[in-house]
Amino acid sequence: MTSTKATARRWRAWLLEGLSEQSARHPGPHATPPAEHKGHSWWRVMCLTGVDYFSTLGYQPGIAALAAGLLSPMATLVLIALTLLGALPVYRRVAKESPHGEGSIAMLERLLPWWAGKLLVLVLLGFAATDFMITITLSAADASAHVVENPFAPTWLHGENVVITLVLVALLGAVFLKGFRDAIRVAVVLVGVFLTLNVVVLAVSAWQVISHPVVVGDWWQALTVSHSSPLAMVGVALLVFPKLALGMSGFETGVAVMPQVKGDPTDTYEKPAGRVHGTRKLLTTAAVIMSCFLLLSSLATTFLIPQEEFRSGGKANGRALAFLAHEHLGEVFGTVYDISTICILWFAGASALAGLLNLVPRYLPRYGMAPEWTGAVRPLVLLFMAIAVFITLWFNADVDDQSGAYATGVLVLMLSASFASTVAVRSRGHRAATLGFGTITLVFAYTLVTNVIERPDGIKIATLFIVGILLTSFASRLHRSFELRAAEVVFDEEALRIIDEVAADGPLRIIANEPNEHTTAEYRAKEYSLREATHLPDGRPVLFLEVFVGDSSDFTADLTVHGDEKHGARRLRVRSAVVPNTIAAVLMVLRDRTGQVPHAYFNWTEGHPLGHLLRFLVFGDGEVAPVTREVLRRAEPDPATRPRVHVG
Repeated sequence: MTSTKATARRWRAWLLEGLSEQSARHPGPHATPPAEHKGHSWWRVMCLTGVDYFSTLGYQPGIAALAAGLLSPMATLVLIALTLLGALPVYRRVAKESPHGEGSIAMLERLLPWWAGKLLVLVLLGFAATDFMITITLSAADASAHVVENPFAPTWLHGENVVITLVLVALLGAVFLKGFRDAIRVAVVLVGVFLTLNVVVLAVSAWQVISHPVVVGDWWQALTVSHSSPLAMVGVALLVFPKLALGMSGFETGVAVMPQVKGDPTDTYEKPAGRVHGTRKLLTTAAVIMSCFLLLSSLATTFLIPQEEFRSGGKANGRALAFLAHEHLGEVFGTVYDISTICILWFAGASALAGLLNLVPRYLPRYGMAPEWTGAVRPLVLLFMAIAVFITLWFNADVDDQSGAYATGVLVLMLSASFASTVAVRSRGHRAATLGFGTITLVFAYTLVTNVIERPDGIKIATLFIVGILLTSFASRLHRSFELRAAEVVFDEEALRIIDEVAADGPLRIIANEPNEHTTAEYRAKEYSLREATHLPDGRPVLFLEVFVGDSSDFTADLTVHGDEKHGARRLRVRSAVVPNTIAAVLMVLRDRTGQVPHAYFNWTEGHPLGHLLRFLVFGDGEVAPVTREVLRRAEPDPATRPRVHVG
């Protein structure tokens, strides 16, 4: 039995190693760097974005050909236009408005007050989780397709895509369980090699097209047979381009890694102009590079690969550029290309998992909506790996089937970013910019709705994430509602003078008072009624403690207690999100300062207990006395040193 308990303790210690509630401090590319971190050059940080963004070249051309057929180049042109004229301006604005890595979610959080802002953030976190999780599973699934279709792969691997995908996911989880370090150097190498190999493949493909121009004529002839006019082609391209939306997946990651970008020596936390400028160069360069690759790869794969090869079971399904590499550059070069693609796809999953690990502690703990164990890396890794296994089995490791879910997550985040940018420029009175961002918002809304209608799997997966996040978040908030919920309690000079003056006559006597009294008579009446109801000793000085409720949806905050003497009463006044927890926190600090156990006096509140409980959870007040006593009981297990609560 002793051995079993010791094993359980060691297992728990290993699982919860590094437990911390500091937001975005988990290891990985998306982590907020320490204060002494000087940052990296923007082009190096771009490679962190690139492992997610550029790695989509592994499957995007095949998905585009499957979705748009012979119109793939035209649909890709529409996608490029939306990328350069829509997504890029939006995220350049996001970089300016939210320069510390929180992205568009933080912008929208600031727009909506109280619980509405928290609920919106939770919903967006559901879509962000969909984006990151599908990045992990889709990248692993596409990597497995490159393994299976490689001519040097053993025959027993053929058809084992699900198993290979699960092995890659498990390997990813194992790396993070052991400990993942900042890997910008690895990202730079992977992106550099991968893009170089793609340049070679596309250059050879271009030479093939130039050497055999008949393929262009055949393509155009097939188009004119299928569509009555060029105008009809454009119309169809506009209708099908939403299926290609995952080709814009790197922008949210681009702003998430902003804290890694090296700024100017004159940068401050409030105005990191150098970091913003570097991030904008990062976003612009990545968008231009990706747009060029998307267009060239779309043309090459459409001209040179038979349409039937893109379908499920075809040799180009999920690996169009790899097909061209093997076809025109030989099996050895093709295998090198496969290895490079598998590596960058796996690392894209690592980047996505790092993003998830830092997304949860960035928001949920300060909302009081995350269990304590979410502050540790390993429990989160195990949770996300279990979800990745479920998604892989759900979609049978099929790249095409997962693309809709991936696009849904990407498009929701882009829609939220464009809407937040519209509101931001409107608040500054920029009419032209408001019109531009508003138009972009409508385009993203159309793209999202079209994608959801045609491929509803994405919204189903996102709904599961949203429901899961909402249920666990509010259950955690309910469970943690009786914590002290004060990070630090600070008294101003007048408050300290009053406290020391009253403490000279013995233990502090605190009257918990609603801040409604505005005359000397009202304060005297309050004091006399409590002296009579609670047998408060006569002749002993009292302090009135008054809590002003601010945003009751907040969870923890630093408290500043102000003191004054007015209307014949000594008052301690503080603004907070919740009344009873604040009173308990102040009482605990007063005990430590004076060395004596303070006494707090309350009146009962009329009303139904359940109604008061709901008021406490939602509005921060309710029946204050019993909740204050419960908070104190949990904070101080020793009754002898616990502040006293008297109710009359």
